[in-house]
Amino acid sequence: MPQEQLLGERSSASASAGEERRVLIQPCSWERFEQLAALFPDNHSVRLTFIDGVLEIMSPVSERHERHKRTIGYFVEAYCQLKGVRYYGKGGFTLTKPGQAAGEPDESYCFGKDKPVPDLVIEVVITSDALSKLPLYRAKGIPEVWIWRDGRLRMLALGRDGYAEGPVSRLLPGLEAETIERCLVIPDQYDAVQAFRRLVV
Repeated sequence: MPQEQLLGERSSASASAGEERRVLIQPCSWERFEQLAALFPDNHSVRLTFIDGVLEIMSPVSERHERHKRTIGYFVEAYCQLKGVRYYGKGGFTLTKPGQAAGEPDESYCFGKDKPVPDLVIEVVITSDALSKLPLYRAKGIPEVWIWRDGRLRMLALGRDGYAEGPVSRLLPGLEAETIERCLVIPDQYDAVQAFRRLVV
């Protein structure tokens, strides 16, 4: 399966009760995307992603989605603090390749120094189907992408032929996807972070 399909196959809509809903509109022009995006400038419960003529509208952003992405972010920050790595949280700001793609990562970080484009982006997928943002991240030259879905974390590193999956982060040496998976299933967020710190110290 091509890595660009890792976030799921295309569908018109998908949701479980009380979870996020994703609707795809295709074909969709870049101009139409910009018109719709202007309707939700500060609405964090609606997210729009545009990739090569396909528009995804996701709403609402579920509590489980927010908890998982924040906990993974805490893991990244704990690792950097323990290992003495300078880090800069970029959050979920919109990345664009005008006319072609636009999307917002769940979390993002720069390492070493602050930069306009993050070194690491983190995606959390709760519903089964989601429009892959990997073409956008590849176009922006983002070195590493983490995708959490169905209890599994995929660490993808950018190479000459696109993103390739590996068991260990290239940006954060020695940090294994399995370590994050083990800690993320701990129900209490504080306990999860403390368990993570014990494993990576």
